[in-house]
Amino acid sequence: MSLSSTTRTSRKIATGLIAGVAVLVLAGCTSNSSDDSGDDTSGGSSAAAAGSNDESGDKVVIGFSAPAADHGWMGSITESAKKEAAKYDDVELKVAEGTNDVSVQTSQIETFINDKVDAIVLLPFDGAAMTPVALKAMAAGIPVINVDREFDDPNAARVTVLGDNYGMGVSAGAYVCDQADGNKDAIVAEIAGIDSLPLTQDRSRGFKDALAECGLDVDNRVAADFTVEGGSDAAEQLLQAAPKIDYLWNHDDDQGVGVLAAIDNAGRDEFTMIGGAGSKNAMELIKSGDSVLKATVIYPSTQAADGIKLARLLVQGKSMSDLVEVEVPRTVQLYAPVVTKENVDQYIGSAFES
Repeated sequence: MSLSSTTRTSRKIATGLIAGVAVLVLAGCTSNSSDDSGDDTSGGSSAAAAGSNDESGDKVVIGFSAPAADHGWMGSITESAKKEAAKYDDVELKVAEGTNDVSVQTSQIETFINDKVDAIVLLPFDGAAMTPVALKAMAAGIPVINVDREFDDPNAARVTVLGDNYGMGVSAGAYVCDQADGNKDAIVAEIAGIDSLPLTQDRSRGFKDALAECGLDVDNRVAADFTVEGGSDAAEQLLQAAPKIDYLWNHDDDQGVGVLAAIDNAGRDEFTMIGGAGSKNAMELIKSGDSVLKATVIYPSTQAADGIKLARLLVQGKSMSDLVEVEVPRTVQLYAPVVTKENVDQYIGSAFES
């Protein structure tokens, strides 16, 4: 089945299931063309005179805080933010040490507030727990860009940059539907992440909803914990319980390292595996064609880098140049595309290291 067919099916299902949710792609956030404007607020053709959003402007000091890099995706979050900030001579990035301790992360944000930074980009370890200090920053006139894990109060952030967990499930399920090509007897399995997390629940719900569109369901499901060891243990359990599988979706490419090891140990190769998140290791396996892993669904690790770009635009009074709207949107949700051998070169450059 062609990639274009997969894409059309995914979009058709996503449209029906997520109606009313705007998905904005940040690739057009700024432009390198001098024909685009970032700081004209009137819109229209007069914007061209002001120049590109990427042109140097007033200095912007940005405080950045994220959890500890104990996962390839999380490590890439911080590194991509640093790399993006380094592209601008008008950005000074203050990076707090990654931590999974809410009290420590709270104190980091309070330090940024006391230092009077211009903006804060924050991926909270716990969105609910970090809401009060984010509200404090906003009250102090410091715009907060909330990344990935949402606060309890929408007033705690000027902008929220999100991946699409439900959309990941939809994309994975749409890919399975395309590959099954009308075979309603196909056996589908799923290795989830941590079941207690809303993100895992959203991914599974999207997968189930998309499969239902083509008359399939999840026949075998186990949960892991986003680690290599957890992926291996969960896969061993699943493979013993399911003597035959046609399609297997694993939510996370880091835990997928363990999943693939268990598959190799079991000598199973009768099915097609789909990954999740979009690691470089997974994409290289997909590109090689020598693995049961044939696709992965991206959950962008560029969200904090996008947050840096948006913080700079906010402080400098600019807008997203590819939009008519004269202000930066409040919510930006990134798309969850399926990566296959046919399009892997398009995505592997921004993949995270496992």
